Amino acid sequence: MQNRPIQLLLAIVFCHVASFTLHAQQHPKVTTVGPETVVVQGLDGKKISIGKAEIAKLKRVTAKAIDHGEEYMVEGVALSDVLALAGIEFGEKFRGKRLLEYLVVEAADGYQALYALAELDPMITDKVVLLSDMRDGKPHPKEHGPWRIIAIGEKRQARWVRQVSSLKVMTAAK
Repeated sequence: MQNRPIQLLLAIVFCHVASFTLHAQQHPKVTTVGPETVVVQGLDGKKISIGKAEIAKLKRVTAKAIDHGEEYMVEGVALSDVLALAGIEFGEKFRGKRLLEYLVVEAADGYQALYALAELDPMITDKVVLLSDMRDGKPHPKEHGPWRIIAIGEKRQARWVRQVSSLKVMTAAK
């Protein structure tokens, strides 16, 4: 009988923790500042962290972006160049079953978007998808950066991912 109050207390605590956990899963916490690195995972499951120093060595691209009716200039690097740093090959070797490969971009808050790798290959398309770190000559605001995916020319910005934390290459091939 003496354990009854303790059991009741533990049951109440358990219910509150379970309720909080369920709430947190339904409403993920938004991180205000992402890490200074982007984790790239290849098909083999190996992960590599790529930081600002490595990305700074890549060719910079500047483009006009329009987001919710507001026009501004963005600067960054081609997403394909970032993936190449992790050993993802594009160009002549990108054919056959490789055309079934895709990229899942994940944000610090859990938001995700998908791109077919063929959409990123400069030998297949002129479309530009940037890993952007600058807006109008300044770093992205904290709620958007430090890294943001910008798909130049897309009419709707649903795949423009803020606070990019990881890039995962996957395949639909069997």
